[in-house]
Amino acid sequence: MKNMRLICFSFLILLYCNIYAQDISFQTTKSGLKYSVIKKGKGKQLKKGDKVYVHYIGKLMNDSVFDSSINRDPFVFFLGEGEVIKGWDEAMLLLCEGDSAILIIPPELGYGNKKVGNIPANSTLKFFVKIVKREDPPIIIPFDTKGKDTFTTIEGLKYIIVSEQKNQPLPQIGDIIEVNYTGYFKDGKIFDSSIKRGKPIRFELGKGQVIKGWEIGVSKLHKGEKARLIIPYQLAYGENGRPPLIPPKSDLIFDIELLNIYKKMEPTPFDTKNKDTITLPSGLKYIIVEKSKSNEKPQQGNTVIVHYTGYFTDGRIFDSSIRRGFPFEFKLGSGMVIKGWEEGIKLMNKGDKLRFIIPPNLAYGEQGIFNVIPPNATLIFDVELIDIK
Repeated sequence: MKNMRLICFSFLILLYCNIYAQDISFQTTKSGLKYSVIKKGKGKQLKKGDKVYVHYIGKLMNDSVFDSSINRDPFVFFLGEGEVIKGWDEAMLLLCEGDSAILIIPPELGYGNKKVGNIPANSTLKFFVKIVKREDPPIIIPFDTKGKDTFTTIEGLKYIIVSEQKNQPLPQIGDIIEVNYTGYFKDGKIFDSSIKRGKPIRFELGKGQVIKGWEIGVSKLHKGEKARLIIPYQLAYGENGRPPLIPPKSDLIFDIELLNIYKKMEPTPFDTKNKDTITLPSGLKYIIVEKSKSNEKPQQGNTVIVHYTGYFTDGRIFDSSIRRGFPFEFKLGSGMVIKGWEEGIKLMNKGDKLRFIIPPNLAYGEQGIFNVIPPNATLIFDVELIDIK
């Protein structure tokens, strides 16, 4: 972490020393992208499919900053796969690992005539970027299904067990399922993969969090088994598909490995009897339920790992990481959570358990969240700070 912060600090110095330099010249591509490499790196040329780690500062042409990764981990994306604006996908192919550059991206290569966050419609964007590193894309090998039996369910799902673990348990409705997967179209083209991202996914079985073909297919697998699911479009994304990624009426193929099965747990409210309630000037209230011996406190830009349960004032649960079976991670100061959390988590040391009582203006305000949080709702969160990165 210290080394990464040093990189960030050096990056800032480099950029701001060069922004106002008089001898910066830009090259312009046919699309209208302008770029200037202000410090040449020693790494390889970036290519389509690379996993790219980038630090950046994003500015409007009046030099107001609309986004920056400097107090966060590098931004990571796969180059040339539409995960970023067109100007980035084009520009990165012109750069090498270690390069620092200035990009000037016209609206048609940015967000066009749409207003996005603090970016007005039809904005030309200026980015100062540092290519921290690149990695070759992972090699994904389709499962070998030769000589394996194909089974068909009454719903029309076909599945092939590639690797058996019949001595292991089958998942039950309500279990938290952890899987790695790769999704293919019928022509063999990959459209999605947790292996590529380097992170398996989790979902609660039987709750409609995944397509029907997955619900049916995963329920047939023992823990540790690998299988190929051949899913007709009626059990996938239906007649409409999911544009632009999944065309209408797409039959899909998934190679799936069932990594883990976690039993869903029911959270127990923190015991706050005889404990003081502290009120901050913002209106946030908190109760220290359990104090750890650690002196490690999260700072702006740190990634924190927490378990939490959210209650309405009548005691009803509306959200819980404990029910999902795995903790929640987010970066402090990144706007990923409500204001009451941003303020409250900074009060905690690693290992602490606190109850937050968050007024509407520090939560979801007058609007609330449709069908989840009513307007003007005061929320209660029991939070345990598990770790700080």
